[in-house]
Amino acid sequence: MSATDALLALRNSVRSKTRITYANGSEPTTSLATASHIVLSPKQSLPKSSPTRLRKPGTTSTDPSANPQDFYTLHAVYLAWHLRDAHGAEYLKQTRENGLSVGFISITDRKSIVDWLEGRVNDLESIVPTIAQSTTPPGSPTRGPSTLPATPATSKPVDSSSSPTKRRYVTDSADYEAVKKIKLSEIELRDRTTVLHGIKANNFTNVKNMFQEKLKKLKDGGKTAALASSASDPALQAKKSRSQNYPIIVISSSPTSLITMHNVKRFLQDSTFETSQDARARAVADGNPRPEDMIPIYRRRTTIDSSGKETVSQARYYVVDSTEALSKFGQDAWDRVVCVMTTGQAWQFKPYKWNDPKVLFHHVKGIYLSLTSEPPNPKIKDWNVTELKIDANRRHVDKSVVAQFWKTLDAWTLANKPWLVK
Repeated sequence: MSATDALLALRNSVRSKTRITYANGSEPTTSLATASHIVLSPKQSLPKSSPTRLRKPGTTSTDPSANPQDFYTLHAVYLAWHLRDAHGAEYLKQTRENGLSVGFISITDRKSIVDWLEGRVNDLESIVPTIAQSTTPPGSPTRGPSTLPATPATSKPVDSSSSPTKRRYVTDSADYEAVKKIKLSEIELRDRTTVLHGIKANNFTNVKNMFQEKLKKLKDGGKTAALASSASDPALQAKKSRSQNYPIIVISSSPTSLITMHNVKRFLQDSTFETSQDARARAVADGNPRPEDMIPIYRRRTTIDSSGKETVSQARYYVVDSTEALSKFGQDAWDRVVCVMTTGQAWQFKPYKWNDPKVLFHHVKGIYLSLTSEPPNPKIKDWNVTELKIDANRRHVDKSVVAQFWKTLDAWTLANKPWLVK
């Protein structure tokens, strides 16, 4: 072992706050990577490759001179203290840049080494005693101890049955290497603020601004198209003043459809399913043999703000079953269509703006209604539609089906046509 204890020399410089510099031979340098010596004081310069008494985990050597590969170098111990405030990834990066790609002190052991160097702890199990300490007979004063006792010695009764020496725990080298690899990927957590910090600060303001700009254009575009259509055709201004910017739902004109113009209002507005035949017979008895080609649906909505105040509003939708009725809303009518109810028959889409089901249901929300007793329809397998089941015999479940319909439609409208959300 060298006459100068490199570990104690570094600790004395740290505790006395002496300025530590680097030298390449006898010439001073500012780069630790190219330096050959670490200057701990004006009168003390040690090679940075000097072995210290800080033993590497998984080893049992007690003499740094005989087995220097089992001990950390002065370079490694100094870097652990010098980079004490760097987070895990930065610490590993700096050790490599300072010429220590192997043999550095692990992130998990760094804090205890720094505490010992700065005097917050007085003893570490991984520091082997000096030759003077290890060979001094019991009861004799030691010469140049490397550590101070953690607490003043107190007289205690000696247990004659206890072992005279405490057996040192030896870590299994294979287990240690496995844990070491895992801990290399960990980030040292210091407080509740730095726990959320990464190597690079991420700012998502540009993403927020991008989506705000997109939503603004969509909303302004819908309003501009509606105003331009009304101005171009004065004959439609009176009707559009009553129905402008209200969402439109298109249903199938097939007489075999579960939902027709006869029963759609009672289903979507009153949450009660009635067969089309029964609804038609009831309308005829009331003197209304033909339904309107454009039916308004009023939906009650309840919202609760952040203060807990409950607000009840009424949203309006229009239901049509033909493109002729849809054309009455103006040239931008398809921009306001939010839903198409289909029976699974492709002929329904021939007069539509998009007659390919895959393209149509990219622009509008598709809904397929069927009875719970019916088997799955293979025709809608590749269509982007949501299937809802109606029980022919249990009217008390109609409310949940209609609630699911409005929930699905609200989510789609908010994501794709937010300017129609009232």
